[in-house]
Amino acid sequence: MFTILLVGAALLGVIVGSFLNALSFRFNTGVPFFSARGMGGRSRCMQCGHALGGLDLVPIASYLFLGGKCRYCGSRISMQYPLIELLAGILGAGVFLHISEATPQLGGLASELAFLFWFVIWMLLLFVVMYDTKHAIIPWSCSLSLIALACVSLFFNFNTAQFSIPTLWALLAGPLAALPLLLLSLVSWGRWMGWADSVLELSLGAFLGLSAGATALMLAFWSGAIVGILLLILPRVFSRLHFFRYTIKSEMPFAPFLVLGAALAYFFHVDFFSSITFFW
Repeated sequence: MFTILLVGAALLGVIVGSFLNALSFRFNTGVPFFSARGMGGRSRCMQCGHALGGLDLVPIASYLFLGGKCRYCGSRISMQYPLIELLAGILGAGVFLHISEATPQLGGLASELAFLFWFVIWMLLLFVVMYDTKHAIIPWSCSLSLIALACVSLFFNFNTAQFSIPTLWALLAGPLAALPLLLLSLVSWGRWMGWADSVLELSLGAFLGLSAGATALMLAFWSGAIVGILLLILPRVFSRLHFFRYTIKSEMPFAPFLVLGAALAYFFHVDFFSSITFFW
């Protein structure tokens, strides 16, 4: 039964990942995703505009079956589609495993509610990564949704399926975790760090707690620095990478690194400050 549920969680993630792919190309474009007749227009090839059939839209499988090319015009299909679907499936399975480990005493509706809550959070974070990577901006609708979910997590403990009064440190976790990013934004007036990044870290701190939230932020800075250095060095070492026009002044989306740090803290229990005792 456990294996069946695990596979089901992964398949749910793959399906939602396919939805997120479509949403990423329609979000804030004026093209409705939903209309009075259902979907806001059938999915089409980005190159030839041909309407796609059901066999063209099976997550991951269609990409592999078609060899990564449109069956109608032969143009290359973006690797974003299978990668996001696969990543969403991994996240779905990861959330299920994490909930099973963190809440072994729960069962039935309580564990399902915990799974759905965290599943929605990670799908939102995945969309934030996709959108920030493509457009260098975090949609405020996603930020506000994550803050609302963070408020829910403060007053409802999904590990015990009970309402609880948050401690002072739990209330301060989000603001304290976001404070370094907010200061960077204030000092540079948004040039060094986007305003939405601090809002994202605010919700991550509330979700993870102060020590894990601070760990996620530290990991984000480290991973961001490593990637930035590699983008500066590799084109100079390997001539074939000359098309990377990355300089010391280039902007790099920070949300993917924040979410990476949060994923390491949440799924792999990476916490550099877990030994620190908070007295309040």
